[in-house]
Amino acid sequence: MAITASMVAELRAKTDAPMMECKKALTEADGDMAKAEELLRVKLGTKAGKAASRIAAEGVITAFVDGNVGALMEVNSETDFVSKNDSFIGMANAAAKLVAEKNPADVAALGAIAYEQDTFGPTLEDVRKGLIGKIGENMSFRRFKRFEGSNLAVYLHGTRIGVIVEFEGDAVAAKDVAMHIAAMKPVSLSSADVPADLIEKERSVATAKAEEDKAKAIAEGKPVQSDEIVAKRIDGGVQKFLKEVSLYNQVFVKAADGKQTVEQMLKAANTTIKSFTLYIVGEGIEKKVDDFAAEVAAQVAAAKAGA
Repeated sequence: MAITASMVAELRAKTDAPMMECKKALTEADGDMAKAEELLRVKLGTKAGKAASRIAAEGVITAFVDGNVGALMEVNSETDFVSKNDSFIGMANAAAKLVAEKNPADVAALGAIAYEQDTFGPTLEDVRKGLIGKIGENMSFRRFKRFEGSNLAVYLHGTRIGVIVEFEGDAVAAKDVAMHIAAMKPVSLSSADVPADLIEKERSVATAKAEEDKAKAIAEGKPVQSDEIVAKRIDGGVQKFLKEVSLYNQVFVKAADGKQTVEQMLKAANTTIKSFTLYIVGEGIEKKVDDFAAEVAAQVAAAKAGA
């Protein structure tokens, strides 16, 4: 049976598979559309297995809030292009809703929840695997946090940054704080809550800088500051760092006078922030840097070998 361009286009629309793969499958199936689709699913399954070994450092942050129950979710893909795919976004949004509604213990439990999409199912994990095969890229549910029992304010900056704030008081003020957190990226509510390892790292940097300045002064024959003054400088640097990374001490991004802190704004609005969660796509994931020229050369060599 002759394989027409319209048949190839129809199969591609159904599967999102590459054009040549669609033509090969139709040829092998002698034009039977259903059989060709089945053949592609088998091939795409293999493709999914290969994709699963690749690093997924792009993706989206999604959120779902219904009253006092909500969830913040990160779902990763390999490329920014796939992070804009409607099927991928649909799965990511569904995952956040399922976290809020079903309260899974972890990512594995989330994947086991019943869900169907794009003819895949019957679980969310089956949908993920199906979309890996269909799209040809690895994708994964990286992390989530569920909230219950508090007032919730959510802010999404596009699809790459998401914040959920637990609060008491004014919802508008809380939403403004969520937006502030997305922009300024504090690590804690107050200076006292900054993780000890971050403080130690900052102290080490300040100490190294002080030693460098001392060595430079000696080399240039200039006066060297006393150990007491150097210690005060180091402590001053650490205190400045603590103010810069703690939410309450940061200057509020919408402050009319450019000076009002978040803490002062909240006090004026009679609002209390109990906690916040900030997710940034790919944060902490080591991205693989491909040698594009080497990749092309490898593909050309593979093509010649298969010819």
